[in-house]
Amino acid sequence: MSEGEKLLLDRSKSGDVAAFEQLIEGYQRKIFNIALRIVGNYDDAGDLAQEVLIRIYKSIRNFKEQSSFSTWVYRITTNVCLDEIRKRKNRKVISLDEELKFDDGEMSRQIASDDPLPEDTAERSELREIVNNAINSLSEEHRVVIILRDIQGFSYEEIAEMVKCPEGTIKSRINRARQALRNILQEKRELLYGEYVK
Repeated sequence: MSEGEKLLLDRSKSGDVAAFEQLIEGYQRKIFNIALRIVGNYDDAGDLAQEVLIRIYKSIRNFKEQSSFSTWVYRITTNVCLDEIRKRKNRKVISLDEELKFDDGEMSRQIASDDPLPEDTAERSELREIVNNAINSLSEEHRVVIILRDIQGFSYEEIAEMVKCPEGTIKSRINRARQALRNILQEKRELLYGEYVK
């Protein structure tokens, strides 16, 4: 931690809002990106990023500086997102393909696409969607470590601190997550292009 950041941290701990805003400014984009990757939705990620900032502000006085500030920030981010995922598991999910039922009959849902893509970027967008869907289909613990390691680029040690697990366990989870992701993508590829593609 630089001297400037340490000074901002100390001032933030004493309730200086301007110092907190300066301190957290460099972390906001990564907080949002982690949230987006974990929950998969821009609006939800924005809401969760705000929740993370509020939680950091409220608990910054309790930061004991046993880990780096960035690790502490991203641990809070991960925990807020995981809490949201757990809450969602208990919510009723409505399929967009499900018919709307009225007293006088049924009607199909009609959802307009708000982001038509140019032809030259359609394939890249489709590939990104396939990969994101594959990541989202992983178990919660595998999804989190893949996002933190392979998408956000955190070290094994940083991830271990964030999710409160031994580093060896993290390495093992990442290997299993990568293998599971590879299998999902291979199945998808075979469905799209036929079994002759290897």
